[in-house]
Amino acid sequence: MSSGHPAPGRRTRAVVAVAVLAVVASTTAAAGRAEVYAAPAPLPALSAAALNARYQAVDAEIVRARATALRVRDRDRARALSAFLAPGRRFLAFDARGRGQAVEILGDLAAADRIAVVVPGADTALTTFDSPKFVGGGSRALYRQARADAPGERIAVIAWLGYQAPRTLSPDVLTSGRAAAGARALGRFLTGDHQVNGRARIALLCHSYGSVVCGKAARRPAAAPVDEIALFGSPGVTARRASDLGASARVWAGRADGDWMEYVPNVRFAGIGFGADPASPGFGARRFDAGTGPHSAYLKPGTVALRNLALIALGRDAQVTRA
Repeated sequence: MSSGHPAPGRRTRAVVAVAVLAVVASTTAAAGRAEVYAAPAPLPALSAAALNARYQAVDAEIVRARATALRVRDRDRARALSAFLAPGRRFLAFDARGRGQAVEILGDLAAADRIAVVVPGADTALTTFDSPKFVGGGSRALYRQARADAPGERIAVIAWLGYQAPRTLSPDVLTSGRAAAGARALGRFLTGDHQVNGRARIALLCHSYGSVVCGKAARRPAAAPVDEIALFGSPGVTARRASDLGASARVWAGRADGDWMEYVPNVRFAGIGFGADPASPGFGARRFDAGTGPHSAYLKPGTVALRNLALIALGRDAQVTRA
């Protein structure tokens, strides 16, 4: 009798098959390419007093990387970095090497009562950062939604591309190696953020492979008072249940109808895969209504998912519509 879902053995074979395909797809990757972008210079330590100095130092790094992009005719990178330098934008961290890292602040970080940290998944890079489908564009939509829902609330949103996100067609996306490194970086960032603003409550909003990063970060010693964790479009977080992610945070999970992540086998075998589905009843997370839409549209303006994620970021749990 078929239940409509692959048997565990078939799921495991499916994961292994995807891993083999990813390895083949990555054989033309830039293993031998020379790195043309310089490592960032040391930055002022994160603190409320040094915040403006930090923004200025990161701007200087972006200017330097843009000059390199123009010199080597990396047009997509140069275009993206020109947008980063638009008046009013503020970045706490930046690294042009590889596919790049950037951490942008929306709102007044030092004065905020609530801080939402958006952690993105695969294929996020400097050249895609500002797309509505990726962390920069999505974080701006979240910030606008939160401000519309609670105009009197002091909230900041952080678009956190603080790790080297894997490509979808690569073996890295099937294992937690990149996520482990990302979790360490996220923990360090939250510690620094706590030095800037020690009273704000923090929500981690974690998309796709970013949920693996958050899952690992949540199990590290607490660096800051994270009280909400939202996992959306998640392939799993290498945890069996929500309670494994720490006792202090409320854990939410949602998956939109139409998200292809529904068909990813939730297994973990020989280091491949991420285990239990956070959106399944057995995981024990609070299920929020993520509406309908593709894998990349959770932070699209006007969606049910965006409104609920903004409410979670604001700590307004009673107003979140449940699935």
